[in-house]
Amino acid sequence: MEKQEILRWLRTTGEDRLSRLWQMADQARRRHVGQDVHLRGLIEISNHCSRRCGYCGLNVHNSSIGRYRMTDDEIVACAHQASALGYGTVVMQAGEDPGIGKQWMHDLIRRIKRETDLAVTLSLGERPDEELCSWFDAGADRYLLRFETSRRSLYDSIHPPLAGTMSDRIALLRRLKLFGYEIGSGVMIGIPGQTYDDLATDILLFKELDLDMIGVGPFIPHQATPLGRPDQVAYAVPAEQVPNSEEMTYKVIALSRLLCLRANIPSTTALATINSESGRELGLSRGANVVMPNVTPGAYRALYEIYPSKACVDETAADFGSGLVRRIRSMGRTIGRGRGDSPNLSGRKSRTSEVLP
Repeated sequence: MEKQEILRWLRTTGEDRLSRLWQMADQARRRHVGQDVHLRGLIEISNHCSRRCGYCGLNVHNSSIGRYRMTDDEIVACAHQASALGYGTVVMQAGEDPGIGKQWMHDLIRRIKRETDLAVTLSLGERPDEELCSWFDAGADRYLLRFETSRRSLYDSIHPPLAGTMSDRIALLRRLKLFGYEIGSGVMIGIPGQTYDDLATDILLFKELDLDMIGVGPFIPHQATPLGRPDQVAYAVPAEQVPNSEEMTYKVIALSRLLCLRANIPSTTALATINSESGRELGLSRGANVVMPNVTPGAYRALYEIYPSKACVDETAADFGSGLVRRIRSMGRTIGRGRGDSPNLSGRKSRTSEVLP
């Protein structure tokens, strides 16, 4: 699919016309990754963050939230709960927290691997190569790092670097692949200033990076951030500004599936936040094949407020998980068993072995 065709679909409106895109994406999903929906247990291990990102409620300047950092015993208990619920993976997510040390995380990963059969995914922001290699050696399988937008000027405006550093998430993703991780990335949809051309370039970059996982979601403004204050927001001209809409999110999921046929693509909590009735199900019917139920203890879950009014904050992990399974099965889909590794990873290993002497 060329850029002009991506742009055409991004600008297409009307369910009668878009139904063709939904159908193509669902057929591609069925053909290349099958009927399974893989469940990942999300553990939000810390809401401390050293960054000043203009869109995230965890940013260091937000003094209105209580900060927490889970203990290793609490995290391992969540991992055991995820395993008991039948999930094949835990995703440990945090703000960019300097309190998460290299050795502590190394030991935690080894303990989870020793006590469970779970795959371990990390989503801990930009970390030094030494730490990332140590965690892979401890048994971490995957790393999620959204690049948010591929346009450098827009990225810098919403994601200020730490003093004395320059952020280059695209380069870091390439290194993570070399280290041996399954790599996941994605973008926000409808960032103020994001154009249709920007978003089409982002989608093409998913394919160029050969991503194993692709996570996208709508920009949802948080009131305690610069982008949550209307007087500080700079939009693109109306004809070019991408809307942060539910429909646009489905378009990006569908186009990502058509370009990255064997990647794992989640139907995200953000979709459930903007459409509590059927957001996840619609994402699954338009190219997605992964859902990440939250197994974070309730005392912490409400404090991990990247954006406001996040879905499922008040539900227990067990209740939400059982309800989610019923809803997935009602769609005629099956619950994936085991780790749910990305089919793209096995394909990449095969392609690599073919060219090695």
